[in-house]
Amino acid sequence: MATTESVAVPLKNDRVHYIQWGPVVAGAFAAAALSFVLHSFAVAIGLAVSSTAPTWRDSSALLQILSGLYLVFTAMAAFGVGGYMAGRLRAPLAGSAEEVEFRDGTHGVLVWAIAMVLTAVLAWMTAQSLTRLAAPSGGPPGSAQSIGGENLIAYDLDHLFRAEQRPQNVDLTYARSEAARILLTSAGHSGVSPEDRAYLVRLTARVTGAPDAEKRVDTVIAEARDNIRKARRSGVILSFMAGAAALAGAAVAWFAACTGGEHRDGKTVPSTSWGFARPARGAR
Repeated sequence: MATTESVAVPLKNDRVHYIQWGPVVAGAFAAAALSFVLHSFAVAIGLAVSSTAPTWRDSSALLQILSGLYLVFTAMAAFGVGGYMAGRLRAPLAGSAEEVEFRDGTHGVLVWAIAMVLTAVLAWMTAQSLTRLAAPSGGPPGSAQSIGGENLIAYDLDHLFRAEQRPQNVDLTYARSEAARILLTSAGHSGVSPEDRAYLVRLTARVTGAPDAEKRVDTVIAEARDNIRKARRSGVILSFMAGAAALAGAAVAWFAACTGGEHRDGKTVPSTSWGFARPARGAR
């Protein structure tokens, strides 16, 4: 069976042709699209976000590590596809094997870089939209400053201000905002100061009318401290795994682009079975 060999173009001195942006951009968009699809699956099965809130999911260390491993898998799959496309679509060039391999790998790394920028921009836009949605539409000045507290210790705030019948003329929105800022200090080295604790007891009693305000405040402070520490641990684990995923994605993009270049030049032929690529006919 006759095979079609790609025709190599001699290397030129003009460095404008060193990088072929068409394959790079195509690979970057393919990597970003596949990454979006895989992250959508992660959202569906609960691996996309690690939360310490006890209101909707478990937050064990094993689940956090599993979420991080899924990040690594997503990066390797997405950047592998994007890098391979860039290497396979790039026009073949005549030169030494080391030079051709380096150029193919460079195109793969460029795919990784552009896709990372696209992902960062999309993440920033998503974070901005979520912040606007989480911000209260009204209320006294400063009520929007507890968005972080509402996202992190919302259940603890609910527990603190739970009441069967709330007194009239009580601004619950600002009370939650103020209480959240106080509770966020519970994870510090000195914890909640005695003055803040006493004020929080008075605030809870005024908002809820509960006779056990002091006991409730002590319980919520302990719960908030534990939840914030869990959030920090989760953040450290996921940040480390995200960095590992980025580095693994860069390496996979490089080698995938080199593999695509070998298939493009006919040095190896993609296998139709679950195995390694086999040498092309006539290749040594």
